[in-house]
Parts: sequence; C-alpha cells; structure tokens
Amino acid sequence: MEFPVIESSRLFLTDLKPNDDVSVFRLFSDDSVIEYYDLAAFTRVEQAQELIQFFQSRFEAKSGIRWAIRSKDSGDLIGTCGFNSWSAKMQNAVIGYDLIPSSWGNGYAMEAVRMIVLAAFEGQLPCSHIHRIQADTVPGNDASEALLGKLGFKEEGLRRDAGYWKGQFHNLKCFSLLRPEFKA
Repeated sequence: MEFPVIESSRLFLTDLKPNDDVSVFRLFSDDSVIEYYDLAAFTRVEQAQELIQFFQSRFEAKSGIRWAIRSKDSGDLIGTCGFNSWSAKMQNAVIGYDLIPSSWGNGYAMEAVRMIVLAAFEGQLPCSHIHRIQADTVPGNDASEALLGKLGFKEEGLRRDAGYWKGQFHNLKCFSLLRPEFKA
C-alpha cells in the first residue's frame, strides 16, 4: 500500500521518514506545541524515532495515518497532521494536527487539515470513504477550535474527564464534521 502524498500551493504532505527525527523532536519537545497534547515534552531524539515508527506501523495496520507537513519553499517539516484512528466499517475517523510555533498564524494548519479532510471525504485514502470526522480539543485551545469552526466542524459537547495524561484528568470538547456538511 502506497502512502498518499498530498500537495497544495504551499505545502507537501508526505510520510514521516526516519531522518525526520530531529525535526519531530524539535516539534514535540516544545512546551507550547504540546500544551494541550496527551504526551509530555520529548527529552530525547529516540522518542521522536519511536513516534515515527508508531505512525508508520499504524498506517501499515490500516488503522490510522499521519503526514509530515512540509513547506514547499524550504522543504522543512513544520508540523504533522492525520487521522489518529479510522474505521472503514463505521466510516469514521479521529483527526489531529500540530505545527511549530514559527509557522503559527500563516494558515498552514488550516490548509493541511482541509486537504486531508477532502481526501478522506473523497475516498482517496486506504480507509475508503469516511462519513464522519471527529476532533477533540482541551477547553482553552482556542486556536484549534477556531480552525475546526472555519472548516465547518460542529461542537457536540463536553466529555468530562474523558482524557488522562500528565498525571491529571482532562475535559474534552468533541467536534464533528459529516461529509455532506463539508464545503471544499
């Protein structure tokens, strides 16, 4: 199964390569990037290598997909995005994304997420057609909620203490987008 590469005017979305380990480490060792994330800041490059392998194994198992977001101008990895899980049977997926702070505010996350949502709804991914995409945010992650709102995601409600990481429970706001609602 070939990894789907997606391209826009400013971005390439590709698979994560073993030599992306330093860039992935930089991304996930930044406290501002992982503030709302369900993992602690990386302290060793080996953690990035393990994460890249995990993303690859999930793709090979057809249970999820994660792209590297690369700037067309520089070729640099500026973030990641993808579907943390998907179910061909249920035709649904759970989305996630992150970006290095120096790239915040430029519309890159919106551009990348729009492309993968479109690919999922048009059946261009190994999971076949997706009908529903879910996103969970931690209350206070206003930038992520704004991005989801601009793409047409609807807030479904608050799931109290639905997540546990960094030694504490977290409320999660649930958002969803259905294929008939999406406007490319």
